[in-house]
Amino acid sequence: MKPEEILEFIYNRAVESLNSTVIVDEIIRERIDYVCRCMGNRAGVRLLMSCLLAKLDKPHIDPRNPYTEIGGADSFSGRTYDERYLTRFINAHRLPVNQTTAFLTPTFRNIAESLTTDKELVGRPRELYAKTLELLEDVAEGRTGADTVFIETVRVLLVMRDEKLARMASLLGALERTEGGLPLASEAIITLIGQHLACKNASRLPVLVVAAAYQAAGMKLAEKIRPLNSH
Repeated sequence: MKPEEILEFIYNRAVESLNSTVIVDEIIRERIDYVCRCMGNRAGVRLLMSCLLAKLDKPHIDPRNPYTEIGGADSFSGRTYDERYLTRFINAHRLPVNQTTAFLTPTFRNIAESLTTDKELVGRPRELYAKTLELLEDVAEGRTGADTVFIETVRVLLVMRDEKLARMASLLGALERTEGGLPLASEAIITLIGQHLACKNASRLPVLVVAAAYQAAGMKLAEKIRPLNSH
């Protein structure tokens, strides 16, 4: 199968098993779940997917060698698999991972050696990198199949996607129910904005603040804001 066909196969299998894990080994299952759900750093899961896709496309390669600089017949370009095939797959199914390649992140972009478990990768959280390398070793050593790990990875990501969509639907429903209520007082609005800006990872509100400023001054600036659908 071509890489695109492999991805379609993996997706279909993940959808079929959406409500039940395909991994028997509890330790491997826990590693996959951690890497997938580590919201503080999304590079690990995207790197894992790239290496698994390469392994399924070319079974002779070592999934721990995603750099052509390593040399030898068992190395490959993980970035090529990432950018050429995974980006379209991720966007098509709205998977909750990085929108850009993992191989340009600080931890992974300057490596020219195998990603074996004895490597101490610089990045946080350290447990993410350790578990990612352990999963690559599990596949390389034949303790589990690349297809099984890939299916479980996509399955968990689909569950996360659906959980997020359900939360958004619930929040939007709550907004609709309060649509006819009294507007907030100015003091309450200022308090809410202050509380939100004080939250860790409150990245979206500043974007909306800037957008609101442009909208308010748009006529005088002769400019207009672009759609903020992704936010």
